[in-house]
Amino acid sequence: MLPSSQALNQDDAPAEAARRVPTLVVAYDDPVARPDERDLAVEMPVNLVYGSVPYAVMMCTPADLVDFAYGFSLTEGIVASADEIRGVTVEDGEGGLRLLVDLAPGRLREHLARKRAISGRTGCGVCGIDDLAALPMAERRADGAVTVGIAAVERALAALGDAQVLNRRTRAVHAAAWANLDGSLVAVREDVGRHNGLDKLIGALIRQGVDPATGFVVITSRCSFEMVEKAANLGASMVVAISAPTSLAIDRARLHGLTLCAIARSDTLTVFTGRERLILAPAHSLTRASP
Repeated sequence: MLPSSQALNQDDAPAEAARRVPTLVVAYDDPVARPDERDLAVEMPVNLVYGSVPYAVMMCTPADLVDFAYGFSLTEGIVASADEIRGVTVEDGEGGLRLLVDLAPGRLREHLARKRAISGRTGCGVCGIDDLAALPMAERRADGAVTVGIAAVERALAALGDAQVLNRRTRAVHAAAWANLDGSLVAVREDVGRHNGLDKLIGALIRQGVDPATGFVVITSRCSFEMVEKAANLGASMVVAISAPTSLAIDRARLHGLTLCAIARSDTLTVFTGRERLILAPAHSLTRASP
């Protein structure tokens, strides 16, 4: 379980995650512009470096960057578990930040042997590959014994708005949340990039050793195949997305045995895959099914 200081989104997010700027508000029917101020989400390049060798430049919100390094490393296949990372150092770089990821010696040798260079990446998930067969594919399959009640999904969605601290200030960032099987939110991470937000969440979960069979993922963005693959790398059994999925996301969810619910609203949601995992009633059946 994540410590209470990380239970919901960080009220102590660094000041640089948002920046207040002066603005002018112009009404179509008023010739006088009104001075105002607005908080903007900060976006800056973050260079991930392994063994002194730069690997990727991501455009990120500069908060929860250690979580991001862990989650990115897992979902990129650079590590198989959190204990293969010995530490992460955040340092200033020219025009941005650097994340120096210290890998265990054996894992570092394997990573450097792969020699996958993807400079200038923006989080699309496929930049830098040169063959369709190289599309990311998680090796894990979702735990078929995990079931989730519809009331839990409703509860998680209802709590998500208040948990998005940075988005309330900026209205410009995505969120990824982890909910327990009863729908209570355990962790929320935010970023200007939807992939980054999910990587941050995954990093937080694996750093704390959270069992992926104890909850489900909720994302505020559309659900592309990369988001499904990241959730599958975590070992999650269910993803709930606010927006619609893509066709490949559905195909990958089926392949991994993952329940994919999307177009989630306050009164309805659409189940695209894994209907058998979702309990419609009674509400008290929010537990793991017997093997």
